[in-house]
Amino acid sequence: MMTFFWTTLLIISLFWIVRFIAAKFFQIKLTPHAETPEKFNIPFEEVRFPTLNNRSLYGWWIPSAQNSEITPTLILVHGWSRNVGRMLRYIQHLHPFNYNLLAFDARHHGSSDEDGFSSMLKFGQDIKQAVNFVMTKCQQGTKIGLVGLSIGGAGSIYAASLDSRIEAVVTVGAPAHARDVMEYEFAKKRLPKIPVVWLLLKFIQYKIGMPFDDFAPVHNISKSKAKFLIIHGVDDIVVPYSQGERLFQAAKPNQAEFWEIEGKAHSNCHHEPGFWTKVETFLSSALDYKN
Repeated sequence: MMTFFWTTLLIISLFWIVRFIAAKFFQIKLTPHAETPEKFNIPFEEVRFPTLNNRSLYGWWIPSAQNSEITPTLILVHGWSRNVGRMLRYIQHLHPFNYNLLAFDARHHGSSDEDGFSSMLKFGQDIKQAVNFVMTKCQQGTKIGLVGLSIGGAGSIYAASLDSRIEAVVTVGAPAHARDVMEYEFAKKRLPKIPVVWLLLKFIQYKIGMPFDDFAPVHNISKSKAKFLIIHGVDDIVVPYSQGERLFQAAKPNQAEFWEIEGKAHSNCHHEPGFWTKVETFLSSALDYKN
């Protein structure tokens, strides 16, 4: 009888420990942007558009100075716990190349609606809805590229596997698999793999509602018709450099380029000399656009 009591107590305790850690892992403080493209004298329109679960997303629509209805559009996607403000440097440098730009807050980020919790899956779903929004601004058949940072890059790969309208994807520091990155993060916190991390991953997968493998970028990149430029800092300690290698190796022949940047980490690759030229050269080729 006592054995049953202590076993039950242990199971209940583990359950609440797992719930607490998972809640802390998913907890994101919705922090709106502090600056807008006005900082660089770039005109923009504040927009909201629908996503799944009857939620809406906040964003900035920045039309090209050229014919914006037929000009290719780049959708810019921030990373975990960030907001559209993270993409301001990208807006500053990509706007002169005469693309339409759409930057937006993913669900449970910035000024977009809350929706229980965030996940790589929801990033991908929101990106697909952003593509739908672009089509309300542009002519059908307009070429679309994505530029995604970290989990925003992972979501971009998943979205590109679902939506053939996406023709080019640039990722910076994107994970190849959600489980890999979570195991890496939990190991840094010295959580025991058995039973805590094992139970955590099971619980998180349950909350997401889909197996990690189903939306893992490493399993979906080859399903897309898009071209990819995978950028990763060799000194990245948030999403290890090996994740970028896995993505590149999983792509179809001639589908992806891999740029490993020595001396750069997770959030500073855009400071590398020649970064913007490299990105623009890739995008103009993949989108067949002479700006």
